[in-house]
Amino acid sequence: MRIRIVDAFTDRPFAGNPAGVLLLDSFPDDAWLQNVALEVNHAETAFAHRLPAGGEADWALRWFTPATEVALCGHATLATAHVIATTGAHQGPVRFATLSGILVATPEADGSITLDFPTAPLTPVETPDGVAGALGADPLSTFDTGPNTGDLLIEVADEKTVLGLAPDHQALARYSERGIIATARAEDPSRGYDFVSRCFFPNVGIDEDPVTGSAHTALAPFWAERLGSPALTGLQASPRSGLVRTEVRGKRTLLSGHAVTVIEGDLLV
Repeated sequence: MRIRIVDAFTDRPFAGNPAGVLLLDSFPDDAWLQNVALEVNHAETAFAHRLPAGGEADWALRWFTPATEVALCGHATLATAHVIATTGAHQGPVRFATLSGILVATPEADGSITLDFPTAPLTPVETPDGVAGALGADPLSTFDTGPNTGDLLIEVADEKTVLGLAPDHQALARYSERGIIATARAEDPSRGYDFVSRCFFPNVGIDEDPVTGSAHTALAPFWAERLGSPALTGLQASPRSGLVRTEVRGKRTLLSGHAVTVIEGDLLV
């Protein structure tokens, strides 16, 4: 079967977030899926297969990190939609049946893809003792992002603080189900982004995720309220970095970005 590595939320190779993508006839057993994800060893590997015509979804989609299956992944959904579109496997918007419900990916005229995801329910919480030390910065505010992502979203002082974070990943693992999203307002929005973030997910085997679509389902409503606009662009400032265009529409959030296939080959097992 064909396997592809796709860089998501970027329009150039070797940036954004790489994901493995396999289009299958059906899902093999979970152990095989997990072993392939471990072998690919990127933040996520996506597995999809076509569903019978006439149903509520066109394809079934699952995502695995090297360590576990996850309930929601933005960049691997974008990567899968890119492969489906560029190979001609499906024309137009594609509906995915996932652990987080039906997710729709729509190809745009400029070559980008827009994902329709559930907006994360943000709940303000007290910052747990020890988080500041583990993260390496003092939180201004802390929010739980709900069951689909299982993160703590932590606002810090400024963009410079986000860029300079060097957290203790092992210590961070005890404070949330998946990990920590650190964020701040952009220092200079004329650079093309409104807020900046970094994502640390030690509990699913990812110390720092390069670009996280699912995190932007929480970042988008957080910054839309503070900046007074439903449509914003976020920079995830990992070493690879990537831009995510966001638009909050009540209980749904649109995430848009480009993707580039960088590797295509045969899986022999």
